[in-house]
Amino acid sequence: MSFYIGREASKLWKRFCAEITTEINLLAESWKYILGGLIGQYIHGVAARGVHYFHRPGPTLQDAGFFLLPELGQDRAYISETVFTFIFLSFVLWTFHPFILKNKKIYTVLIWCRVLAFLVACQFLRIITFYSTQLPGPNYHCREGSKLARLPRPDNILEVLIIDPRGMLYGCGDLIFSSHMIFSLVFVRTYHKYGTRLFVKQLAWLMVIIQSFLIVASRKHYTVDVVVAWYTVNLVVFFIDKTLPELPDRSSATLFLPLTKDNRTKEENHKLLNGNSGDAADWRPRTQVNGKIMEDGNVVHVEAVINSV
Repeated sequence: MSFYIGREASKLWKRFCAEITTEINLLAESWKYILGGLIGQYIHGVAARGVHYFHRPGPTLQDAGFFLLPELGQDRAYISETVFTFIFLSFVLWTFHPFILKNKKIYTVLIWCRVLAFLVACQFLRIITFYSTQLPGPNYHCREGSKLARLPRPDNILEVLIIDPRGMLYGCGDLIFSSHMIFSLVFVRTYHKYGTRLFVKQLAWLMVIIQSFLIVASRKHYTVDVVVAWYTVNLVVFFIDKTLPELPDRSSATLFLPLTKDNRTKEENHKLLNGNSGDAADWRPRTQVNGKIMEDGNVVHVEAVINSV
């Protein structure tokens, strides 16, 4: 038993090291896209903090979702964040599954290049919308009487540029459209396209729908923020996905297969040794006639031809 465990651990370690090498090579080629995506996240964070300075608390706007969904209250507002955190962490772990599991369909670096492109485009539109019109926040800490509803005037520019992690939970003014829905929809759509488990796909979409209701029930956003996110994010992802090059399929990729001395992959040599070159045209059956091999359908009886001549 100990020998079996040791052997499997050795295989797992070799697979992990091989995957690390592959991903580092991809990162060396795509680091500009990853860096650009991370800078986009930073700009979005600064913009969300900046709009908080303009926020002015006021009466909560009339909202259909507030009438239809009972208010969770401050004590149970964490439920919405718990669902979002589960979706976020589950997707991140899934993107790194090729380092451990055998059924590898994606490259981690390439999938994150794609995801960051979707996020940056959606967040750019979000910045435009919430700076266009500042609405009174419906969240509890954004209402009149809360100390967090208004930010004091900054003393210097660094105070604005340095992102406060608390702003993720206690921001005000960045309403249309929901940032939580941007991340959730981008993650779920990405897994829906590249994931392999049908049950997980169905569960992911169900969780996003539940999260939509929880965001409104916890009064973190107006219903319009969630509705706009649903069609905006899906449209943005749809059109950007059409312009980006498709991810290589790992099941048929030969880029990282070991090469032999004559620069042929082992798979190609295996096909050659078995009598075909791998081309579909070479798989047609052959028939041997009078010592010559001719393609099926073109067999001519030599004796008949000689007699006719």
